[in-house]
Amino acid sequence: MQYASKMSAKVDNTAIQAGYQLYHHSFFIIEKKKWAVIQQGMCLQDCTARRYHWISDAVQSFVVEPQSAIVGETRRQTALDMTAKESEACRKTSVDIAKEPPNKIVSLMTSVEPTAQRTLQDWFTEVSKRTPLPRALVMPRKINWNVLRQIYEFQPRNYEELLAIRGVGPATIRGLALVAELIYGDRPSWKDPVKYSFAYGGKDGVPFPVDRESMDKSIQMLKLAVQEAKVGNDEKMRLLRRLRQFVPAEISG
Repeated sequence: MQYASKMSAKVDNTAIQAGYQLYHHSFFIIEKKKWAVIQQGMCLQDCTARRYHWISDAVQSFVVEPQSAIVGETRRQTALDMTAKESEACRKTSVDIAKEPPNKIVSLMTSVEPTAQRTLQDWFTEVSKRTPLPRALVMPRKINWNVLRQIYEFQPRNYEELLAIRGVGPATIRGLALVAELIYGDRPSWKDPVKYSFAYGGKDGVPFPVDRESMDKSIQMLKLAVQEAKVGNDEKMRLLRRLRQFVPAEISG
């Protein structure tokens, strides 16, 4: 349970880098060792919040899309997501790089200078015609080289073990990912993994005005979807009864 609590926080704070720093972490336990995590991060640049939901039954791996939902008000154009399935090759290469002697890693990371990154990015854009990601391709200014020595001594067997090592933070993960992409060609996912957004407001300290018209339209849309669903009448009635529990009678009909 303690490991699950620590790893869920480590993943959302380090393996996913969208500009949100965790400030709240809640861990829930029920019978039969089942657990859930709800934690929230804040982006200081635009004062928006993002919430991460974990349910133990849905976690097949701590480092491969483990969240049940990621709720946010905005979607970032670029966000490093080392938990995405598309990042599998980059995860493996990151582990291989981290297991190399520290002097070699220092050489690899320091060779990826900002000017070289722009040149490589221009080349990638010209050849593959993909959208440039100049912000994404920036090596962290500070990397804890002592942590890289600890990783080398530990020799992690996989990405989860690498991430779980004490002291491995966003800079280390980002640096390894960039070397894996720019030198070895194993590209991580730069797509923001947020899955849902607030439909009628958010958590910003001041409640948003109630948008009754939009809420009514959503209710009618749900009702129509149930009525036209290709399910039995009993199932339709059950769904409509559930809908009535949450909305006024004059709206749900």
